[in-house]
Amino acid sequence: MNALRPLVELLKALAHPVRLRILALLRDGELCVCQVAEILRLAPSTVSEHLTDLRRAGLVQERKVGRWVHVALTDAAASRSVLESLWPLMASAAADLDRDQAHAREVRCSATAPVPCSDPVPDLV
Repeated sequence: MNALRPLVELLKALAHPVRLRILALLRDGELCVCQVAEILRLAPSTVSEHLTDLRRAGLVQERKVGRWVHVALTDAAASRSVLESLWPLMASAAADLDRDQAHAREVRCSATAPVPCSDPVPDLV
């Protein structure tokens, strides 16, 4: 049954509305964990727990920039195919997800953002 563990982790990660909202937010690009928390109006610790589940399932990746943790959808081929099949299934929630995306655009370009739009995010080595 250990061979099924990755599939179980993936399905568990997809089985929560907050995690689905996070995935939809990241569809337009990476965000800082604090930005995700602001957009979803949740405590950073709650967002971190959800991101841990998504990372464990191989759906998101993170990187540190100074003291900020940025998250993005993973580039893994298996995850991409899962996510591509997920987007049409989420169409029924388009109005709610569009509000999240609009808020994300504001947060991404905010002067108070950890890495403002005008500053390129440095590559990590």
